[in-house]
Order: sequence, then C-alpha cells, then structure tokens
Amino acid sequence: MSGKQSRTEQILEQYGYDQSNLIAILQEIQAEYKYLSEESLTTVAEKLGIGTAKVYSVATFYENFSLEAKGKHIIKVCAGTACHVRKSGPIYDAIHDYLGLSGKKKTSADGMFTLETVACLGACGLAPVMTVDGEVHSKMTPEAALTLLEDMRKKEAAQ
Repeated sequence: MSGKQSRTEQILEQYGYDQSNLIAILQEIQAEYKYLSEESLTTVAEKLGIGTAKVYSVATFYENFSLEAKGKHIIKVCAGTACHVRKSGPIYDAIHDYLGLSGKKKTSADGMFTLETVACLGACGLAPVMTVDGEVHSKMTPEAALTLLEDMRKKEAAQ
C-alpha cells in the first residue's frame, strides 16, 4: 500500500465511508495531493461501495477538481471582461508558450507551474490581472509575466 493510498483511506475513514460525503472526501483528497489520481478515485469507489463511473462523474462535473497533477506553483490568468478587454489573452498565450504547453496540457514538463484561466479574479480595476499561488499581480503585460516566472525559476534554482 502506497503512502498516497493510506492517506486516501484515512480520509475515507474520517468520513465514516459515507457515500453522502463523496464531494467532501474528494475535496480533502485533492487538498492533500493537489489532484485526484486514478488510484484514489478507484479506492473511493471501492470503499464507498459505489461505481467508479459515479465517482468520476462527480470529479469531472465540478471545475475545481483536477484529474491532472498540478505544478508546484499555480498561475491563474483572469479571462473576465475587464481583463480580456485590457489584453489578458496575450499574457496567457505568452505564459503558455514559455511553459511549453500544448493541447490540453496545463502543467509544465518540470512540474513547476500549472497555468489556468479563471472567469474573474474580482480585481477589475487592476486589469489585466493574474495570480501566482494566490498572490495578485496587477496591470500585467506578457513581458512582466514572463519576467515574474523567470525570477521564480532563478529563486528556486538558488535554493
């Protein structure tokens, strides 16, 4: 039994293996690992006595759940109206290219960054806005965004 598996089972035990707590269980597993692995979803289905398809349908219905491992740092680029009008699209595109992402892939090959878009970050007056690990960066440009990521990489390398 892997460490991940035992923690998943601990979470299930905390909730008394109660099917009515499926969403809360998935939330806690994701908080622990930053995503929902196939192994964890299968364990949840088995231990709760429900079909794997039902667990997957819940995990894929809610946008906050991720079936893909996330990077160490989570970048969110606002795609709301104010940010869009003030050119958040080119910021997203520059980061996407910088991280070498393609298709539906959201996480850089080195596992350092995950890039996401959000409908609104609630900072319209500071548009265009992005967050890195929840920290707001306002009035961004593609160049400023890439400089920020480069600085983060340098800081990580120095540690």
